[in-house]
Amino acid sequence: MRTVDEHLADILGSVAVLPPLDLALLEAQGAVLAEPVSAPVPLPPFDNSAMDGYAVVAADIAAATETDPVALPVVGDIAAGDTGVSAIRPGLTARIMTGAPLPAGADAVIPVEWTDGGNATVLISRAAPPGHYIRRAGEDVSAGQVVVAAGTRLAAPQLGMIAAVGRSRVTVRPRPRVVVVATGDELREPGDPLAPGQIWESNAYMLTAAVVEAGGVGYRQATVEDEPGRVLEMLEDQLARADAIVTTGGVSMGTRDVVKEVLSGTGTVGFHKVRMRPGKPQGFGLLQGTPVFTLPGNPVSAYVSFQVFVRPALRAMQGLEPEPLPKVSAVLAEDVKSPPGLRHYLRAELSFSNGSHTVTAAESQGSHQLGSLASANALIELPEDVEAVPAGSHVEVMRLPS
Repeated sequence: MRTVDEHLADILGSVAVLPPLDLALLEAQGAVLAEPVSAPVPLPPFDNSAMDGYAVVAADIAAATETDPVALPVVGDIAAGDTGVSAIRPGLTARIMTGAPLPAGADAVIPVEWTDGGNATVLISRAAPPGHYIRRAGEDVSAGQVVVAAGTRLAAPQLGMIAAVGRSRVTVRPRPRVVVVATGDELREPGDPLAPGQIWESNAYMLTAAVVEAGGVGYRQATVEDEPGRVLEMLEDQLARADAIVTTGGVSMGTRDVVKEVLSGTGTVGFHKVRMRPGKPQGFGLLQGTPVFTLPGNPVSAYVSFQVFVRPALRAMQGLEPEPLPKVSAVLAEDVKSPPGLRHYLRAELSFSNGSHTVTAAESQGSHQLGSLASANALIELPEDVEAVPAGSHVEVMRLPS
């Protein structure tokens, strides 16, 4: 058997970074930026008002009080988007809207709430220092500053920032398109009636959702029965739209493990036993240059295998570090045991209290028991050389996507 690290290294040594694409901003959501984006101008590009109010010379209202307000003539209105050049001189004021350019000569903005709201003449009842309620040019971003670094996954704030510096398109590493398919004569679609010996298909739904959580675009392919010709035809048909293919089921040692049967010796696909629980039977390789991950059919085995092997590969395909799920050190609440020689991933409940994490392993750890996975928020990762860990010990815990 090979180790988890050996199998992952084989995968990461085979997958290639996806070529960059030039996309419109909203098409780029969720993709990874392939170039740094810089600001061609400062932001804001001009001094502007942070409030609706009046642009003034601060010295003119230095003596203003509630009982003795200062009266100033109003010489005009300045709206947001005003492209004209405005100016005031001492002893005058102009009404100004939020975001409107500050007129030359003014050095403060008085909010309308500090005034009587006058149109021809305004009474100002509070003093303010120079710079009051003024957004200075460049106080957010300076000209030439990198506002979004290459390697950033583009979410709403980053897309807003890129639009704010005038870019309508960006060069990105696209989200990998991943086709997920489950095989098995016993599988039926959720909602269909079941005959004796049949079950509803769940793995492909779970793994397609996991693809999306990992930053990919998931496509669930209809379940395929255990007929070699149909399985191979389906896989070859998917190559036209897939950056990667994930199968679940048919990779163990049974006489009807059809995925293993049709892919053994096809392309570079190979099958191995990996020193892990759950998820010992694994397969991976390139089929006409497309990565194919063949995961076990037991649902927990399939899910753990995805997080350990597929998720890092999808990150690598986007030009990101192939990092595992985020980990924390936690105090074990109860004793646990682990099979010798295998890296063990136990479903668990992770909690945080009084400045530290505590983790409790689920009672049900069978690889077919999806219920305990659905209620877990973490996986305890126990090394191959560990057979028993007493309560109170610190263990490494992988946080599951929330």
